[in-house]
Amino acid sequence: MLFRLTALSLLFPLLCAASASAQPPARAPEKVLRMFLSTSETGLDPAVASDNATLSLLENLFDPLLRYDYLARPAKLRPNTASAMPEVSADGLTYTFHIRPGIRFTPHPAFGSGTGKGREMTAQDYVYSIKRLYDPALKSPWAYMFEGKIAGDEVLRKDYDVDRPVAGLQAPDRYTLRIRLSAPDRNFLFYLAIPASGVVAREVIEAHPGQAGNHPVGTGPFMVGEWKRSDRIVLLANPDSSAVFEAAPEAQAGYSAQDRAIAAALAGKRLPRVDRVEVRIAEEFQGRMLGFLNAEYDYLEQIPESMTDMVVRDGQLKPELAARGIVLSRFPVLQTYYMWMNMEDPVLGGYGKERVALRRAIALAYNNAEDIALLKKGFAIKAESPLPPNVLGYDPAYRSPVPYDPALANALLDRYGYGKRDPDGFRRQPAPGRPGDTVPLTLTMHSEATVGGRLRDELWRKCLNAIGLRVVFRSDKKTEIIKASRLGTVQMFESNWIADFPDGDNFYQLLYGPNAGRANYARFNLPAYNVRYEQARQLADGPKRQQLYFELNQLIHAYNPWVPLTHVLSGDLRHPWLKNYKRHPVEFTTWRYLDIDVAQRARSGRGTRELP
Repeated sequence: MLFRLTALSLLFPLLCAASASAQPPARAPEKVLRMFLSTSETGLDPAVASDNATLSLLENLFDPLLRYDYLARPAKLRPNTASAMPEVSADGLTYTFHIRPGIRFTPHPAFGSGTGKGREMTAQDYVYSIKRLYDPALKSPWAYMFEGKIAGDEVLRKDYDVDRPVAGLQAPDRYTLRIRLSAPDRNFLFYLAIPASGVVAREVIEAHPGQAGNHPVGTGPFMVGEWKRSDRIVLLANPDSSAVFEAAPEAQAGYSAQDRAIAAALAGKRLPRVDRVEVRIAEEFQGRMLGFLNAEYDYLEQIPESMTDMVVRDGQLKPELAARGIVLSRFPVLQTYYMWMNMEDPVLGGYGKERVALRRAIALAYNNAEDIALLKKGFAIKAESPLPPNVLGYDPAYRSPVPYDPALANALLDRYGYGKRDPDGFRRQPAPGRPGDTVPLTLTMHSEATVGGRLRDELWRKCLNAIGLRVVFRSDKKTEIIKASRLGTVQMFESNWIADFPDGDNFYQLLYGPNAGRANYARFNLPAYNVRYEQARQLADGPKRQQLYFELNQLIHAYNPWVPLTHVLSGDLRHPWLKNYKRHPVEFTTWRYLDIDVAQRARSGRGTRELP
C-alpha cells in the first residue's frame, strides 16, 4: 500500500505537468509605449500638416520612399518602401526607384475588399501622392519643395488636375517610379523622406472629400486605434507592417558601444517592437514633467526650461532620480528659436529706414544671456544666424553684428522718429502722411497660452520696456497662431524651426520671398536675398555656398525680419525599462524602434497606468 501511494504521488506531478503543457501558452504581456505631444494635433493628412505634433504622428502612419538610418551620425538616408537607393542618371536629373512588392495599406472600406486587408501599394500611389501636393485647394506648406522642380509640372501649377500626365513623374510599371527634375537639386532625396512625401491611397482620399485628415490610412508601422481630438490618440502596431530593421553596413564602423548594442537588439527584427503607443496631449510644462516622474510617460525629450530645477542640480540629474534608474542625456537639436516680425504689418513692416530702425532696436533689446541662464537654465547656446550647429553650411566662426545693446537701441529709435514719448514714458511713432507728427505706438506679440509662454512674455516685456516700447501679448494655442500667421494677421511671434533635413537650405528657405504665407511667416521678400538663396541652393556645401550664406546672414541682420534667439541643447530623460532609445537629429519620433521591458516596468511599481 505504501508503494502504491508513493507511485501515485510520483505520478501526480507528471500528470499535472502534462495537463499544463496541453494548455495554450500564456499570452505575452502587451508592450505599451506611453508618450505625450506638447501641442494638439491637427488633421492627419501628410499633404497639409506642418506642426510638430501632427508630423510626429504622420511619420508613424505613412511611408515615404526613403527614411533616415536610425543610428548613423551624421544623418544618412536609407531605403524605406524602396528596395534600394535610387538609380540616378549621369546628368543628375532622373531618379529611378524600385518599390518593394507586398507593402499594403491598412484596411478601409474604400478598397472594397472582403478579406479585411488593405490593397497593395504601388508606384502609381506615389505619383498620385506627390501630385496631390500641388492641389491649390490644399495650400500644402510642402509644395515649395516640388513646384518648378519636377520636369513638366507646370501643367499642374497652371490648371491643376491630378489625372493630368506629368512628364517628370511616371510609374512605368507597378513597382517602378521614375522622377525627372527640371534642374539638378542636391537636396531632392531629402524631400522624399519627409512626412509630406508619405504615400496615400487615392480611394480613401476621394471617399472623404475635404476630410482626408480625419481618415488616415497609410502603410506605416502603426495605424490609428483610438482618437479623441486634442486629448489622446492610440496607435496600434500595423499587423501588415513589412518594415524590418537593417543597419547600414557603411555606417556601422562609426557606431558607439551603445549604437552597436541597439543594432544587435534590433537586427533583422520586424518593426515596430511595441504593440501600441498611447499618446496624450500635454500642453502644460508641469503636466509633462509630473507625468514623466509618475511614469505616465516613458521618456521626455527637452526638459521644459521652467521645470529644469525639478530634476537637475548643478548640471546633473538629482541623485534621487538617478537612483530610480532614470537617465539624463544632452542632445544638440537641429533647431533654431527666433522671433519673427511681419514685414507687411502697418506698424513693424516695410523696408524704409524708420521701420528697419524699429526692428533693429527690438533685436538689440533682446537679452540673450538672460534668456539662456534664467529661462533655458543653460540648456541652449546663442543663435548667431538661422543655422544651428551640425547642419551643413553652419559656420562656427560667424558672429551676429546685432548684439544685445539697449543703449544703442535707444539711440537708434531717437534718431529715426521714435524720440517723442507719451506721459507714461512709452515711445510714439511717426504719423503716416503727417511729417513731424506722432501717434501712440503699441506692439502686439502673440504667445502660447502656457506657463513657458508667460515666462517668455515677461522677458520680452522687460526687454522692450527698457527701450521705451509698449507691448501687449495675445495668448492662444500655437496651432491657431500658426494659422493666423499664414494669413498675415500676426504682427510678431516667437517660434522655432526643427530641420526637415540636415542642410542649411532648410533654414534659409524660411525667409525666401516666394514662401511667404507658408513657412516664411515674416513675409520677407527682398530681391537681394531671393537671388542669393536661389544661387546657394544650386551649390553643394563648400566655399562658394558658404560665402552666399554669409551674405544671406548679413541681409537678415540688415533688415531684421527675424531676431535669432537660441539653439537648444535638449535635456532628455528616460526610464530604465525603455530599450533601444537614441534621439534622432531629424526625425520627430523613434517609436518604431523602441521596446519596453514590461517586467522591469512592473517591478518599479509604476507600470499600472491605463488610458480611461
